Amino acid sequence: MLRFLGWFLFLIVLGAAAAAGGIFYLLYHYGTDLPDYRQLANYDPPVVTRLYADDGRLLTEYAKQKRVFVPIGAIPQRVIRAFLSAEDKNFYQHPGLDFFGIARAMIKNVQHIQAGRRPTGASTITQQVAKNFLLTNEVSIERKVKEAILAMRMEKTFSKDKILELYLNEIYLGGGSYGVAAAAMDYFNKSLDDLTVAEVAYLAALPKAPNNYSPERNYQAAIERRNWVIDRMTEDGVIKLAEARSAKQEDLKTVMRDDAAYVNAEYFAEEVRRELVTKYGESAAYQGGLTVRTTLDPQLQEMATRALRDGLMAYDARRGWHGVIGKITNMRQWLSGLKAIEKPKGAGHWQPAVIMGVEKNYAVIGLPSGQLSRIQKDNFAIARGQLAAGQVVLVSPEKNDKDIVVPNSYVLRQIPIVQGGIAVIDPQTGRILAMTGGFSHDISVYNRATQAMRQPGSSFKPFVYLAALEQGFAPNTLILDSPVSYSMGAGQGTWSPGNYKDDYLGPTTVRQAIEKSRNIVTVRTADYIGVDKISEIAGRFGITPNMPKQLAMALGAGETTVVRMAAAYAMLINGGKKIEPAVIDRVQDRNGRTIYRHDTRACAACLNNSWTENVETPAVVDNRQQLTHPWHAYQMVNILQGVVERGTATSLKELQQPLAGKTGTTNDSRDAWFVGASSDLVVAAYVGFDQPKSLGGRETGGSAALPIVKEFFKAALKDRPGKPFAVPPGISLVRMNPYTGERLSAMDASGVWEAFVPGTEPDPDFPQPRTVLGSGYFQLPG
Repeated sequence: MLRFLGWFLFLIVLGAAAAAGGIFYLLYHYGTDLPDYRQLANYDPPVVTRLYADDGRLLTEYAKQKRVFVPIGAIPQRVIRAFLSAEDKNFYQHPGLDFFGIARAMIKNVQHIQAGRRPTGASTITQQVAKNFLLTNEVSIERKVKEAILAMRMEKTFSKDKILELYLNEIYLGGGSYGVAAAAMDYFNKSLDDLTVAEVAYLAALPKAPNNYSPERNYQAAIERRNWVIDRMTEDGVIKLAEARSAKQEDLKTVMRDDAAYVNAEYFAEEVRRELVTKYGESAAYQGGLTVRTTLDPQLQEMATRALRDGLMAYDARRGWHGVIGKITNMRQWLSGLKAIEKPKGAGHWQPAVIMGVEKNYAVIGLPSGQLSRIQKDNFAIARGQLAAGQVVLVSPEKNDKDIVVPNSYVLRQIPIVQGGIAVIDPQTGRILAMTGGFSHDISVYNRATQAMRQPGSSFKPFVYLAALEQGFAPNTLILDSPVSYSMGAGQGTWSPGNYKDDYLGPTTVRQAIEKSRNIVTVRTADYIGVDKISEIAGRFGITPNMPKQLAMALGAGETTVVRMAAAYAMLINGGKKIEPAVIDRVQDRNGRTIYRHDTRACAACLNNSWTENVETPAVVDNRQQLTHPWHAYQMVNILQGVVERGTATSLKELQQPLAGKTGTTNDSRDAWFVGASSDLVVAAYVGFDQPKSLGGRETGGSAALPIVKEFFKAALKDRPGKPFAVPPGISLVRMNPYTGERLSAMDASGVWEAFVPGTEPDPDFPQPRTVLGSGYFQLPG
């Protein structure tokens, strides 16, 4: 008997030794070529980059993995304990492996195998971190062994809180969300602190298989899994029984992020994205967790977008009807036929409707809701008698002058074929406050405010005359408006520029030439001062670098963008100071460190932390480069006010605000421009076809682009008191006749206050100008 017991003990020891040897071999075999888990000490996960408007609202997010990193100390205990209850309740007790859990899983798996079910695992949170960060998802014994080895090594190196922090920020929870903070926002539009018990439990239910527990696809399974987590939380003492009962009664509703929390400015956001990629690379833009404060003013953006869309629709309506998007042949089944019609891109909130019949003063339409309604005569005049029963068109509810919906009345709509862009700039800083690059981002992502190189036409003329002012011209200098021809060189023939209406005014002041947009006067001026000066000033103001040195460039034949033109005019408004158009105010890295700031002005005193009531406001150094003398800049602004008062932009007068601006129309009306300015806003708008062609007869900057800027200013300046343009110190203001250039009495209301460089004012004793450029006896004043 003793001999038998001895052999039995020997076999046990031998088996134990063999098992130990086998385990040692596995540990040695799989543990010699493992990833370096110590790299997790410097965990730097891909984090979402967020763009904010200047009012703090979210503009958009860029990410390959939607993740917001949250330190373990900032994660609510209820969230932490919910995940522990669901995934690893012994996390703070085990050494990386839960041996009791493994034993339970082995027993269960015997039952699962007999029932033909898939085996279950017993992975701890530490093992999941090892797998998610360092290994693959391969289902194999080899991976499980490596996972176990790494888990035990990690437990010896990192604290439990560090491992849990890695887990809660890395875990995938469905819907593109990585980590608990991103999931809380994407599922419930809440921060972690605001989640209910039921919502916390649902998030904790997701790690096993997030796609299997989507409320939209598998509502019942999602509820059962959530309630299972609630039971585990109750058993572990995380919540009380009454809280559990209440949580189980709560509906499982995912909540889209509130539209009010977002700013809709897709063209602007895309421009910011391109700049971020250019500055920091694609990896930083999509994974760097940057916080970007943009220059966008949401209210002005909404006004600019609406003004551009309305302007493009108004032009499109003038050019005829093309708005049929489908046809229903079986009107007995009109509702099903209507629902089968796909709404075209760019339709936005417009809805399809079928024409049921056309009467003398209205058309009857059928809507997707099954409701019948009307389009009144005034609203379907755009179709000019082309509407017919069965046609499917786009409509929107009619609104009155107070923007209130008119009951049971709709307006006919069509998506414009023409395109355009608009930009709004702060003239003092260059901050782009609003920008829209087309009718709809859904139709085309091409940004016509920044990417489209188009001819600015007559909107470039102020810079020709600015160069002339710098050369000694005055606002009352007379230039001959009469036919002229220029030789284009050997074998090139001659060029004979003409005015828009082929009329001639004779001797014309610089002011009148700009106000009435006289082409010949502009060309004569450019010829006199030299095309080198024109090219140089176009480059100096950032309009067209390296402009060809040709006379035709004086009429705006060079190419530029909407934003460049807005910035150039802004530099006139601010007194000739250089600005750089900017869509970004500041960029911070994931740790909150500022890595870019648009405002580079120095202010050492601003760092003073001991403010008192008696401390003077710090002086900020203005380090902007002076591009032209403030006197010359103001002379041009003063003349551009005359464009609004007497020239090609008189429709702006009804706004009763101090405004300046200039229209622009290119040959054959291919491009229509208007650049307008108040004392603190500069707006540039352009209208044209992407494949350049004529906008049509009688279409000009005044008819196509100016109404866009006018609508914007009407909304933007509605509640602002009129603010005059700043007059630089030292400039001389003299009452003048704007057409003859004669000096008038200061009390003569028929004249205008003309701005002169000191010393160049007309002599009161000799008010009549005596020289005319182009007449053969021109001489500059002084």
